[in-house]
Amino acid sequence: MVEPMRESALAMDGADPLAATRARFDLPDEVIYLDGNSLGALPAGVPAALEDAVRRQWGADLITSWNRNGWWELPGRLGDRIGRLVGAAPGQVMCGDSTSVQLFQALVALARMRPGRGTLVTDGTGFPTDQYLAESVARLLGLRLVRARPDALDAVVDDDTALVALGGVDYRSGELWDAATLTRTVHERGALMMWDLAHVAGVAPFALDDIGADAAVGCSYKYLNGGPGAPAWIYLPHRHQAVADLPLTGWHGHAHPFRLDDSYAPARGIERARIGTPPVLSMLALEAALDVFDEVELAVLRAKSLQLTGLLIDYVDACLPDVEVVSPRDPARRGGQVALRHPEAYGVVQALIARGVIGDFRPPDIVRLGFAPLYLRHVDVWDACAQLRDVLESGAYRDPAFAARSTVT
Repeated sequence: MVEPMRESALAMDGADPLAATRARFDLPDEVIYLDGNSLGALPAGVPAALEDAVRRQWGADLITSWNRNGWWELPGRLGDRIGRLVGAAPGQVMCGDSTSVQLFQALVALARMRPGRGTLVTDGTGFPTDQYLAESVARLLGLRLVRARPDALDAVVDDDTALVALGGVDYRSGELWDAATLTRTVHERGALMMWDLAHVAGVAPFALDDIGADAAVGCSYKYLNGGPGAPAWIYLPHRHQAVADLPLTGWHGHAHPFRLDDSYAPARGIERARIGTPPVLSMLALEAALDVFDEVELAVLRAKSLQLTGLLIDYVDACLPDVEVVSPRDPARRGGQVALRHPEAYGVVQALIARGVIGDFRPPDIVRLGFAPLYLRHVDVWDACAQLRDVLESGAYRDPAFAARSTVT
């Protein structure tokens, strides 16, 4: 293959319809950030929004902000904005709490909608939290837990399956699953389908309503750039809301929360997916972070994402014979990241970070590089590849300083 040229990457940046959105982020100088699939960069509008939230809304308006500044409506307001990014019509997404909490809510609610069925199927290579919560829910409800790859569902889903829970993108390899086909397979067996869209929302289009998904969850600190610990969200379609028996029945999800009744009665619609008092400061930061998506077409975002990941794959094929591309080469099957396999992956990642190229490591041997098209340039990809090439050819990754494992890898 012909080595990709830096001048070509610069030319692609010159024609990039999303070039102006980079200025909407506070990015450190001399850093190429390829970890937006773990923690998104800081949107430039967030510090001022947080300053207002702390000084005016909390500091001056105090508890009146629940009414005066719309704190009470915030979870649903954010839910609708996120819903637009994953193909959900208004009134079906609620924001608040953590991804783990929302996973528990969705898994239990769907299992309860299929009484008499005794199996929960989840991805055996999916993100650990998804697997751990599936284990917990199976123990709690007395279900049999089956782990299977998404492309093996046809062989494991049967008339005893209550629900199937999968990630929309494989968090290691970056493979984007055919959600419509998999959902249809699950429904043909009478089971229900839940999607974890943590690695999808904000980088690839999804069509929750169109494919007939029964529930979905996702975080907001990756491609949505909501900040560390930003609240997660849950999707429940209109057709399930009246019958969804959610296990965590906090007072904000009550039909009459300020009547302070002794017993729980669920609110109507998606409001029943509220639990307790939401993390208002984090949600106000997320609200400001989502503003950039109001000016972006998802098809354009997706096109640039594929250009960025494709550029990396082309460079690796041409210049890095000792590195294996793990991610799908078919653009239709690729999410917003590229996984590379190398036996000394941890040291390679640490050597890159020391040079200002921030990616991450996934055991046992994966260099994982995420591409957030809102703020990454094509030339950033080329420059990161050049650094990776030098790290490998010079053997810099063998430096003993890069062998010690930090707590967060």
